[in-house]
Amino acid sequence: MIISMTGSLCKKLMYSVTGFSLSFFLMVGTASGQMHPVEKESSLRFVIKNFGFNTNGSLAAPTGDISFNPDDLSKSSFNISIKSESINTDNENRDEHLRNEDYFDVKKYPLIRFVSSSIHAANKKGDYSVTGTLTMKDKSKEITFPFNAVTNGNGYHFTGSFKMNRRDFNIGGSSTISNELTVNINVVAE
Repeated sequence: MIISMTGSLCKKLMYSVTGFSLSFFLMVGTASGQMHPVEKESSLRFVIKNFGFNTNGSLAAPTGDISFNPDDLSKSSFNISIKSESINTDNENRDEHLRNEDYFDVKKYPLIRFVSSSIHAANKKGDYSVTGTLTMKDKSKEITFPFNAVTNGNGYHFTGSFKMNRRDFNIGGSSTISNELTVNINVVAE
């Protein structure tokens, strides 16, 4: 009888330990595993001056793979793409003009891509910087910018901002728009 009870207790203990181990493994996998941007909750917006006035615009949410583990940033990475044809400035004529060869040339270059090479923690909890290659119209440039990451359900909410020069990517030629624009990132990844 004592042997039977001990066997029963051992089985219960083994199931409890196995269940805990599986739960722990799933939690760790979720916290540091592969994530993807959630389209309906993510946005990429930009601001550029045109004839001295701010012009706001957006691009579709990115697609791709995000691996993020704040406890091991060496294994974290961003590999995302954005459809260039998704450019939207709330003016259809201007948007069609921006999709042509002088600007984004969306038929020849349908994707804008960013691939990170390193991620580093900043001084404040939740703040980081990422360095990677931004490719537009077959032109690539290494950029570094700060971002913030906050846990969000089964993933993270990433926000950041950076300035870029459109001429580095052969966009707009000698147009009257400013050379510099600001890009604001708001990405929820799960």
